[in-house]
Amino acid sequence: MKVTRALFDDVMAPNYNPAAMIPVRGEGSRVWDQEGIEYVDFAGGIAVNSLGHCHPAMVAALNEQGSKLWHLSNVFTNEPALRLAKKLTEMTFAERVYFANSGAEANEAALKLARRWALEHHGESKNQIIAFKQGFHGRTFFTVTVGGQPAYSDGFGPKPAAVDHAVYNDLDSLKALISDNTCAVMLEPLQGEGGIISPTNEFIQGVRELCNQHNALLIFDEVQSGVGRTGELYAYMGLGVTPDILTTAKALGGGFPIGAMLTTKDIAASLKVGTHGSTYGGNPLACAVAEAVLDVINSKEVLDGVKHKEQLFRDGLNAINAKYHVFSEIRGKGLLLGAALNDKYQGRSRDFLVAAVAEHLMCLVAGANVVRFAPSLIISDEDIKEGLARFERAVAKVVQG
Repeated sequence: MKVTRALFDDVMAPNYNPAAMIPVRGEGSRVWDQEGIEYVDFAGGIAVNSLGHCHPAMVAALNEQGSKLWHLSNVFTNEPALRLAKKLTEMTFAERVYFANSGAEANEAALKLARRWALEHHGESKNQIIAFKQGFHGRTFFTVTVGGQPAYSDGFGPKPAAVDHAVYNDLDSLKALISDNTCAVMLEPLQGEGGIISPTNEFIQGVRELCNQHNALLIFDEVQSGVGRTGELYAYMGLGVTPDILTTAKALGGGFPIGAMLTTKDIAASLKVGTHGSTYGGNPLACAVAEAVLDVINSKEVLDGVKHKEQLFRDGLNAINAKYHVFSEIRGKGLLLGAALNDKYQGRSRDFLVAAVAEHLMCLVAGANVVRFAPSLIISDEDIKEGLARFERAVAKVVQG
């Protein structure tokens, strides 16, 4: 059977519009398509391929576990899940872990837990969830409603109630909404889809203080910012603010689907037997791979390397901009970076992405005005240099029209 891009239109739901080329193989930060054309990967599967493609530690973990045990169900526990949970609690503020299959599911669990905790401890009136405009928390109906992008949640009928949105980096807008009826405040400690927006120190500290004042849980969605992406194991560690609940996915499995919700023993107590669950959550295959990923990333060498590679990206993008004058600023932290387009190129981020693919470079967008980069955390300096050379050619083509 010949598989082509045209087949997509015949057999797939039309909610995606993938590139014309079909990748078939990857190694490190390089990918090859059906024609054997090689691409540099600055997209990382949207911040997922934290160790690049087919990292030996991941392949070994998958092969070893794949010949032992794939799936049981949550009538039983399993060794990889317990080892992974133990490591996550040792490495973070958390004392308890709940496993899911994706970031959206981890966020769904966090939101349900917050509501259940508030009900048990404070009664029915404490049910308001506050999130932030331009935030993104997944595509389930609850998480997409909490996310602050109406374009993603409109058009599906009545939305879950008692969800309000403040303005990111604007404490006064949160103060205007928060009260003793707020059960949780949810935010990304570095907004991803919303344009790669870093929080100010004053804002992130202030959110924590407001949550304390009103006895509301602070939920950090670290689905994109977590597992080494910012140069810390989790972004909260570099902000001096500890959440009550943290969600993680994407990079955690390095490409194998897994998500997790981390919290304290006291808060987790509200998820009593039967209150929430997942058929595949915590399956041995996913947990074995995630453990291997965590073991590699949670090292001084890799985390320090992220900060070094961030500087290479910043220097390279600034050099490109000095020639072509297309960006207003380079945003973000670690290897979650955004090149924000200036007034002359507003709304054209996709043009840069398309031009990059034509130059055999994979990158991302974060809205219509930001080109996003989220490569492997261990991408080689040589691949960064080569990828930036390709990106410069793409920028030149867009500028030249």
